[in-house]
Amino acid sequence: MTTNNSANVNSTNKQPAKKVTPYLAVFDLDETLIAADSASLWSAFLVEKGVAPSTLLQEEQELMEAYAKGQMDMDDYMQATLKPMIGMDNTAITALVSEFIVQHIKPALYQDAIERIEWHKRRGDTILVISATGEHLVKPIAHLLGADDAIAINLEQVDGKFTGKTTGTLCYQYGKVIRMKAWLDQQDTAFKGSYGYSDSINDLPLLDAVDRPFAVNPDPALALHAQMNEWTIMDWRHDNNILR
Repeated sequence: MTTNNSANVNSTNKQPAKKVTPYLAVFDLDETLIAADSASLWSAFLVEKGVAPSTLLQEEQELMEAYAKGQMDMDDYMQATLKPMIGMDNTAITALVSEFIVQHIKPALYQDAIERIEWHKRRGDTILVISATGEHLVKPIAHLLGADDAIAINLEQVDGKFTGKTTGTLCYQYGKVIRMKAWLDQQDTAFKGSYGYSDSINDLPLLDAVDRPFAVNPDPALALHAQMNEWTIMDWRHDNNILR
């Protein structure tokens, strides 16, 4: 993804030094920035609030088992987990998400993730969160973390109400790369290079697409791949007092 050659930045000729463009730091969300899966927590929250039936939890668990193996059909997952939101408007969903973030997301944040984001921000890097979770959750969580932008699964609305359907390319596996490239095409900045962080083998296409991949608390398949390719493996710890 490196878009320009920095070798001439310290050139000894008399030309003015070129402005150094920032790096792009791309973070997966679930099990990377937080010690949980936000979509699973959301499903449990909706059941707790009486918005979704308890049967959703068993269905969601079975789908997540397939996800861990890299075999989940994301269309099936989104159809199942978005069903409770059908007919609800932005105001209702926003209120639920705000309560959800306070109760379940803030306590799940990795301290090391917060510190890594701050490290990038001190350098002037651009922070992008990219997740295979609905935009109704990803965007406010990314805002909480101080990210510059977020890419997530887009949700369809008709007449201001959620239909339970998705739109566009699903932000999952290689779909993340497609969505990230489309996002890059819309940016005014030509990034000097890119960092990528994820825990999951599902994000192997994304990590292959960045200049500097990091495996964060990786699952066994990603850990093996990282070791074979001499990628940095990071062990991030959870502190449930973060941002309370």
